[in-house]
Amino acid sequence: MSMQVIRRRCPLCCVQDMPFLGQDWRSPGWSWVKTEDGWKPFEFFGHDLRDNNKELDLDELVNENKENLHVADVCEVSAKKRRKDYVNNNTKSQFLYRERWIYVQKESTRERHGYCTLGEAFNRLDFSSAIQDVRRFNYVVKLLHLIAKSQLTSLSGAAQKNYFNVLEKIVRKVLEDHQNPRVIKALLQDLSSMLCILIREVGKSVLVGNINIWVSRLETILSWQQQLNNLQIPKQICNGMTLSDLPLHMQNNILYKFSDACDIINLGQATPTLHMLSEDRQLWKKLCQFHFAEKQFCRHLVLSEKGHVDWKLMFFTLQKHYPKKEQYGDTLHFCKHCSILFWKDSGHPCTANDPDSCLTPVSPQRFIDLFKF
Repeated sequence: MSMQVIRRRCPLCCVQDMPFLGQDWRSPGWSWVKTEDGWKPFEFFGHDLRDNNKELDLDELVNENKENLHVADVCEVSAKKRRKDYVNNNTKSQFLYRERWIYVQKESTRERHGYCTLGEAFNRLDFSSAIQDVRRFNYVVKLLHLIAKSQLTSLSGAAQKNYFNVLEKIVRKVLEDHQNPRVIKALLQDLSSMLCILIREVGKSVLVGNINIWVSRLETILSWQQQLNNLQIPKQICNGMTLSDLPLHMQNNILYKFSDACDIINLGQATPTLHMLSEDRQLWKKLCQFHFAEKQFCRHLVLSEKGHVDWKLMFFTLQKHYPKKEQYGDTLHFCKHCSILFWKDSGHPCTANDPDSCLTPVSPQRFIDLFKF
């Protein structure tokens, strides 16, 4: 960002040297207008100085704008207070911002001061709408799961409120469309365990807000768990073709597309044919090769009574020792050139010559690591 020192006359003080900050995507700054008396901030005047070529009297400007500036400052402070009170009092506010991208600030520079925290990023990126996208649903749920395990107390009060609002929308969505109840149950189980620990050790751990708020949140989570446990998925009546009507090789190909072992087992319980296909050794071998490296196979080799490798049992043994490969339909992306975090389909104002070469997908764990300073 270019910077040059220009002598200008300020309406509120004497002549002094001030830096002129040009337009920049990282910090656009104020709007300045060049007049015969020097550079002047555009927002100080009630009309467009860019089209005004008349001479301006400095003393007249000071007298006219002193009172207006004071009134404007008071109005701005009052408006900010009203917005803050509204957000604090409105417990059902779903989000604070709906931004398509954010700048990840890790240290102070001449252009920017301060840094971006995990809570700020969680508030500003629109996760509330992201859960409505089937490609991003599991990504957001995984992120919430990781925050529940280790980062919940590091969030600000506003971010915690937004966290539970997003979580409520997720639970309501699952109860309505009957999809993905298993992952939400796991999330709520870990979150309730964490809240129990935090509430018991109040005083030893830092909790933002009154203890009664956390007790109320825990009761709400227990209520959600009860609703999910009582969830009855109605049997769909279909007069057309079903999965069982497909040829055997097509049913087998569908199973090979799954990357979650629990999904394979659950589908195998639907019909005897699918159960037979779900027990295929080659299917579980492919699943092991997808999630784990060959070096890991040798360390935890599991043989059957006949001396063959039991790939199904081996998979569940390996997942106890190593993390599984994560796969999401859509993720956040990070631009190394601009230090911007964004959803890929929304894009961002990149200044690189080859923007695609600067992009890296951000896993949920990587998202949290970006804000560890």
